[in-house]
Amino acid sequence: MSHTMKQYLHLRNSHVTGVISLIIILLGAVHVKVAECREYDGLNNVEYPAINCRNHSAVLTDFGGVGDGKTSNTEVFRSAISKLSQYASDGGAELTVPPGKWLTGPFNLTSHFTLFLQKDAVLLASQDESEWPHLPVLPSYGRGRDAPGGRFSSLIFGTNLVDVVITGQNGTIDGQGSYWWYKFRNKQLKLTRPYMIEIMYSDQIQISNLTLVNSPSWFVHPIYSSNIIIQGLTILAPVTSPNTDGINPDSCTNTMIEDCYIVSGDDCVAVKSGWDEYGIRFGMPTRHLIIRRVTCISPDSAMVALGSEMSGGIEDVRVEDLTAINTESAVRIKTAVGRGGYVKNIFVRGLKLNTMKYVFWMTGSYGSHPDPGFDPKALPIISGINYRDVIAKNVTYSAKLEGISNDPFTEICISNVNIQVSEQRKKLQWNCTDVAGVTSNVTPLPCLLLPEKGNFNCPFPNDKLPIENVRFKTCSLKTVF
Repeated sequence: MSHTMKQYLHLRNSHVTGVISLIIILLGAVHVKVAECREYDGLNNVEYPAINCRNHSAVLTDFGGVGDGKTSNTEVFRSAISKLSQYASDGGAELTVPPGKWLTGPFNLTSHFTLFLQKDAVLLASQDESEWPHLPVLPSYGRGRDAPGGRFSSLIFGTNLVDVVITGQNGTIDGQGSYWWYKFRNKQLKLTRPYMIEIMYSDQIQISNLTLVNSPSWFVHPIYSSNIIIQGLTILAPVTSPNTDGINPDSCTNTMIEDCYIVSGDDCVAVKSGWDEYGIRFGMPTRHLIIRRVTCISPDSAMVALGSEMSGGIEDVRVEDLTAINTESAVRIKTAVGRGGYVKNIFVRGLKLNTMKYVFWMTGSYGSHPDPGFDPKALPIISGINYRDVIAKNVTYSAKLEGISNDPFTEICISNVNIQVSEQRKKLQWNCTDVAGVTSNVTPLPCLLLPEKGNFNCPFPNDKLPIENVRFKTCSLKTVF
């Protein structure tokens, strides 16, 4: 009997009637045979929420995976996902990663697919550069973020997909980023560092209930995609690590980020939509975004950053019930002459902040252009920025609001804010230039460009976005032997 014939899949069907006959048909289709009955701890009767359940499932070890932390499983992952892709039209497939340390280079996902990491499962990103494919630069960026040329593939990558779930029982993905941080700091990279998870040109994406540590660069990067749920992630990187942004929705529509805990060397959540002339030309905004119940620690960056790459536009962002501890700023806008685009209709409420350099920070001179080809006449529109219900303690500056000359940031509304300054407080608490708006019930007293206009609350939408109406199904890891 061939090695292939000795492999077998554990197949699950949602219907009890006809299960045995279906198993025989499917096993025949992939040329595998059921051998003796085996049990995997934790596989039976495990339930989890997902946008869709799968009719078929397999375990990484069925394809020869070795979880010793030393053996490369790159080809195992690629082969397993390729074989499971044949079930996309028959209810999809699920690949379970059992407990162990699974060293791997990048692999691509498929549609109608679930990658499930069990408790005590650890994916270890390879530090062997030869295992990392090269990709072209993103069209809305025009160059790599670290170097002008291309970029390394993300560890978990997918493009042009529908219905993808990456989840688990709080299993871990370890990017082993120190290798890449060293090379970046010492200017030894000719390509942009890998991201941990990147999904492109895709629809119906769920990333949930995982621990992500030490990404080489950005952790989670959905781009040019829609209908995305990111939920229940613990994201951890040293606060000195370079560009380890937590979650970066980029030119995406209808996205929900909730119930995450992020410790980062850069922005905990960074909302983006392309860079200067490339982003303007690509013209895909980020819009209809919810960020709620996120805790952030990032001493040198923002809890939520809007930009600086925002040339495709950012609109209808709803931020609520966020906590920042020892973080440079709360919800920050970053832009510059040459960006073009817009940031508009931003709604923020319910912030709890402790030990901050800034509460409110808007920057119109961020710079950081991809090349000299940007249009100096491409001025960004920053309008309709609303903050309310903010409690902040141990703050150095209440606000630094810097618009652009002849291009002021307008319709800023700030209400019901109590800021307690630190012993190291600066005498000028509100530093405002080229901005316009109103305030209500704000302490310390705001700058003259944001005058008090009576007792009111800044707006926050009452309607629900479509992503909030998604109802998870209860899926099971039950297997058939």
